Order: sequence, then C-alpha cells, then structure tokens
Amino acid sequence: QVHFTESGGGLVQPGGSLKLSCTVSGKIFSEYSASWFRRAPGEERELVAQHLLNGQIDYLASVKGRFAISRDITGNTVYLQMNNLKPEDTAVYYCNLGGHNGYFGQGTQVTVSS
Repeated sequence: QVHFTESGGGLVQPGGSLKLSCTVSGKIFSEYSASWFRRAPGEERELVAQHLLNGQIDYLASVKGRFAISRDITGNTVYLQMNNLKPEDTAVYYCNLGGHNGYFGQGTQVTVSS
C-alpha cells in the first residue's frame, strides 16, 4: 500500500511563491514517474508537471516558466516549486506516482488571493 505525505500548501498573495513536498512510502519510488496534478473548484483534474523515468519533464502550458518539478530519489520525495503565483493557480494539488492510472495523494490546498 502506498502512502503519501504532502505539505507546503497554503494561502499566498498573487506574485508569491510556495513549494510543495510529497514523500512517498510503500512503493519503490524510483520505478515510477512522479507528477503533480491539480483540481480547481468546478474543474476537471489536470496534469501540472511530470517527471518521467527517462528524465523528461513536462509542464502544463499555463505554468511553464513559473513552476519547477524535482525529485529526490534517495528521500523518496517529489517537489513542486511554484513562483509568480496567480489566482487561477488556486486548486487542490495532488502528488502522483505512475500517471493518470497510478496512485494519488490526499491533496493539499493552494489558494492565491489578495
């Protein structure tokens, strides 16, 4: 059984920064792609950033240049550095292993508001 420990969400003003962390146990972290998804109120869940096993990194177009995903294989942790946050980034952010059909954390709320 996989267990996620997510942290780093909160309330931030537009233009501010947050860093999300997600530590995974119960699975061999290095054998899975690691990603962050988000779901805004009334919207479908969307892929924000993914770090594939071959090292390829992809971003949602609207966050490219502002967000950065990284992973620490030794610590079984994936991060999402979010800079220049905008109100439209407000959502619940979910840590993920293995893509759309994989495993999801419980989510952490990010609210961008003045």
